[in-house]
Amino acid sequence: MTRISVKVDGVTYEDEVEPRTLLVHYLREQLGKTGTVIGCDTSNCGACTVHLDGRSVKSCNVLAVQADGHEVTTVEGLADPVDGTLTPVQEAFRDCHALQCGFCTPGMIMQATDLLRENPRPTEEEVRVGMEGNLCRCTGYHNIVRAVLEAAAQREGQRA
Repeated sequence: MTRISVKVDGVTYEDEVEPRTLLVHYLREQLGKTGTVIGCDTSNCGACTVHLDGRSVKSCNVLAVQADGHEVTTVEGLADPVDGTLTPVQEAFRDCHALQCGFCTPGMIMQATDLLRENPRPTEEEVRVGMEGNLCRCTGYHNIVRAVLEAAAQREGQRA
């Protein structure tokens, strides 16, 4: 067992983990962060996407021990912790119906949030390329792309 200290959604956790434990399993099984979805365990689908020190990673491709001393944000950590206010990305996914079964949604939201952090005013093509590593079997991506573009527009409007 290896002792780790990880800040997850603003709270520091110190735990003993098996060195081979994947971050996705640590988040779900030890911390109860079930919004981080286990999709494929091969880093193909992106359903398990979280932010590690502010950058999106597929948590099925990261060991929990690699997160030691770092900060992880899950989809549960995006909304305002005091009043539950959703982020512009979360609101846009809801408003644009960018989900059907919801399985891929947490990973899509995390990837979209990172995409907009890097590129606050993406074109439709840049959104499609930026979301490429996250798979959805339901929506055909049109509403997801529309939601990311809407979130970018909302953020831009908030700055004005």
